[in-house]
Amino acid sequence: MAFTFSTARVLFGPGSRLQIAAQAYRLGRRCLLVTGSRPEGCAWLADDLSGVMDDVFVLPVSGEPEAAIIAAHALSARAWGCDLVVAVGGGSVLDAGKALAALVTNTRDVFDYLEVVGRGMPLEHAPLPLIAAPTTAGTGSEVTANAVLLSRAHGVKVSLRSPEMIPNLAVVDPELAVSLPPRQTAATGLDALTQLMGAFVSHAASPLTDPLCRDGMARAARSLRRAVADGRDLAARSDMALASLFSGMALANAKLGAVHGLAAPLGAMLGAAHGEICAALLPHVMEANIAVLRAAYPTHPSLDRFAETGQLLTGERDALAGVRFVHALCRDLGVRNLRDLGLEEGMVDDAARKAAGASSMKGNPVELDHDRLSAILLRALDG
Repeated sequence: MAFTFSTARVLFGPGSRLQIAAQAYRLGRRCLLVTGSRPEGCAWLADDLSGVMDDVFVLPVSGEPEAAIIAAHALSARAWGCDLVVAVGGGSVLDAGKALAALVTNTRDVFDYLEVVGRGMPLEHAPLPLIAAPTTAGTGSEVTANAVLLSRAHGVKVSLRSPEMIPNLAVVDPELAVSLPPRQTAATGLDALTQLMGAFVSHAASPLTDPLCRDGMARAARSLRRAVADGRDLAARSDMALASLFSGMALANAKLGAVHGLAAPLGAMLGAAHGEICAALLPHVMEANIAVLRAAYPTHPSLDRFAETGQLLTGERDALAGVRFVHALCRDLGVRNLRDLGLEEGMVDDAARKAAGASSMKGNPVELDHDRLSAILLRALDG
């Protein structure tokens, strides 16, 4: 048995956001504060940082971070002399922050570093110090080693990846998510559940990632509906914040699978939220993996992992019990199907072809060929 495990230093708990400025003071003096599209929501933090920093440069990020735009922002941050990045927001904001921290100090063309569509070169220099504080409970990006960027020219989302891109500090405050609307709470929560499941059945799972996945799945199963129903339920928000955090720790060390492999091209093709796409795909990918494993690899250890997933979610040790749970959860939370998110039959072949080359596919417990990937997309069209 051989494995590695890396993660960020974590500061968790209600009110922990109030320590960000003091923590930032230990890391730099000229801060790039990366926020969502409405930076006024982080005015409290900009004020806190201004009290301890020489300069604070606020950079709002709208939508999915695009490779070319992030590269241009990195050039500006370099000119400003930024020596620290603080990113506060959803997964896209945190990914933008991680990419900026890396590209300020690594000055080649961004496509030299990108996977799949670029050269995949390693970073030559350590990124700027980075503090990441999520305002959603879904991506776990605050503890992962990659930033997902959109390459509009290639019609796909790909990763800028390095072990050094794991943030120096993850500040996970469940209170930052209490105002998240129900639809976004559902989508991001289902993304976290997807990541926990993917890492648990991955061929790269380890004795260190397994407990994170088990605990995270149990928390999501008992608390996601509650967090959607009442965003101010702090116990439910805390459970989902931990589920998301654990999913990021797990996927950073045990890889993902076909849901995220398919979501990579679909995110670029549809422009829909990543969490919604993952939620629409999840039960259909589970069914496909279980069917292939049962037919071709009946003694494969991942089959037992799927059965244990069913037990964690429902109390019934059966792989298909987990599938039924996810179908019901998606229905109850109003998850839209891929057709409603913009996918058409004529786009399926191209999406399946691009998904086959996605880096996330490498973690899937079994290889899914083009026909099976296409079949998953067709089933997910109408839920």
